[in-house]
Amino acid sequence: MEEAAEATRDFNERCAQCSEVNWGLTDGGRFYCRSCHNVAERTREVVNTEFISNARIQTISKGLRKQEKTDGGCEWYVCEGFQLVLKKQAEALVALGVCPQMKDEILCNFWRRYLQKSKQAYCNRPAGETVKALSVCDSSTDVDSEPERPSLLHLLSLSESEGDLQTDCSFASSTSKVSESTSVRSGSVDGSLYFMKNRKEKLRMTMPMTLSFCYMALLWLREPVTLSDLLRFVVEGHIPYLNVFQHFPEKMKLCGLDLKIFCVESWPVYEEVYNKTLELAVFLDLPRFPDITDSCFLHPDMLCMKYLMEANLPDELHNWTCRVVKKISIGEADFLTLVPGNKSKRNVKYDVLAAAVIVVVLKILFLLDDHYEWLLSDFAEERNKNNKEGGPYFEFKKWYKVIKCSLDVEQKKLDEERAKYLWRCEKPLFYSAKKKSKVLKRRQIVVNLQNQFGKLSGSVRPAEKPNPSSFQLSWSEENTDGSCFHGHSLKGILQEKCGLLTAMNPDYWLCTVKLCTEKLCGHLAHYREVGFPQSYHFVLRLFSFLLRIQPSYIHDEVCVIEHKLFNKKLCKKPKYNTVLRK
Repeated sequence: MEEAAEATRDFNERCAQCSEVNWGLTDGGRFYCRSCHNVAERTREVVNTEFISNARIQTISKGLRKQEKTDGGCEWYVCEGFQLVLKKQAEALVALGVCPQMKDEILCNFWRRYLQKSKQAYCNRPAGETVKALSVCDSSTDVDSEPERPSLLHLLSLSESEGDLQTDCSFASSTSKVSESTSVRSGSVDGSLYFMKNRKEKLRMTMPMTLSFCYMALLWLREPVTLSDLLRFVVEGHIPYLNVFQHFPEKMKLCGLDLKIFCVESWPVYEEVYNKTLELAVFLDLPRFPDITDSCFLHPDMLCMKYLMEANLPDELHNWTCRVVKKISIGEADFLTLVPGNKSKRNVKYDVLAAAVIVVVLKILFLLDDHYEWLLSDFAEERNKNNKEGGPYFEFKKWYKVIKCSLDVEQKKLDEERAKYLWRCEKPLFYSAKKKSKVLKRRQIVVNLQNQFGKLSGSVRPAEKPNPSSFQLSWSEENTDGSCFHGHSLKGILQEKCGLLTAMNPDYWLCTVKLCTEKLCGHLAHYREVGFPQSYHFVLRLFSFLLRIQPSYIHDEVCVIEHKLFNKKLCKKPKYNTVLRK
């Protein structure tokens, strides 16, 4: 420390990054700023008397990674692995049509803020740390060279260049204390320490959290991508997530605990990703997100229109969904906009909310009690047979048969694809250069055997991955088989009252009379298939397939909307009565 102080005593220039005069010296002889870790171009001139007396040799450290002579790998940290995953996911989203600003600005700033909050980078150097600890970090100063214009491509450029994140000093020094035996158990420098960190200290990065970062960036830009769409694109392989480590550079060796961190052997769960998004927004101390207005895709009116089309329901139902949204004020910007850390308001799941609104409207019009909807369907069928003029009346029974047939086919196809999914990545993993040729040869033998057995068994080769689409079920009015119900009329179930069209059905049954406490039991209401009509369960099953979530999540939101819609009448009725008059 005394030698370093003497060497930096005569260097009084101000730092170009933070204008401070607080210099230290790296092992490579370069001056760095202790305040912001910026490395100056000037180097220390070292006098070496071992070779030639009075000869001065100038040493310059380029900040390159330490190369392992045995297998050609390099030192890397777990956070660098996650930043590479985020880079690949951001590029995939941009390729799908998302605004490039999501990748270059929003996601980049969120990631930098996370590294700073978790004290992995962009933080002040803790007191008492040795200069030697900074020798592993001095290669990343070019990341901070343009702070006013952050670029994710520049920040996450590990695979294309030699730059990397500026690692926190305390973090680097603690990893240097790990024994040689510990480093053998993982390819990364801090793979072992990753599992030793106290979970209460900071939000530990995981693979599901990479999707939370992406969704948070999409939500900030109000992109027309819901969380259910994002997770579906992941499952379909359009966004790197499963076996994403096969995109890592060969110099980033994965073994042992690294595989436990980056190897995913389960599908992403909606609730987990959503909850992590809320935790991240609070952890990063983000301000109020941009307002969700009626012109945004995430507004209930917009999403209801999308899901009505996908569920093959009449277009006239959209007027009813808009009325429900306006009646209970769930279309207001203050209700829809995410405000991190605000515990006074309930956070919104936009896709689940829209699906629940449609379910409530169907209950208002058709009751969905396994009796009334079939009576209305018989009436509409008779009317369509006797009257050929005008548009056809909507038949719930016919719609049920068409949707059930299509839904069963799509569900079976989805189940088969998930059952056949190979969790092993196509790119084989090898941990040393000596074993590389042997592993590649063995992998080639396996591929050849699979092709031969496939030809003998006559199995059809899997088709190419279809292009991603916002719609899983598509219906066209040009079909002559009458399978499209978009243009069908609701006149058979409506009546005019006080200048407004109201439902002929005067009753409504509640899913639950009293909502549970979500913090205590985890749900606002409990859902069991045997306790509800089959028609209601079928509608929930349809939307749970479209959103790829459990029916209970939609059921919870339906209960919340019902209590907002019939709040005044609930206060007047006895608790045991679950049938209300509208």
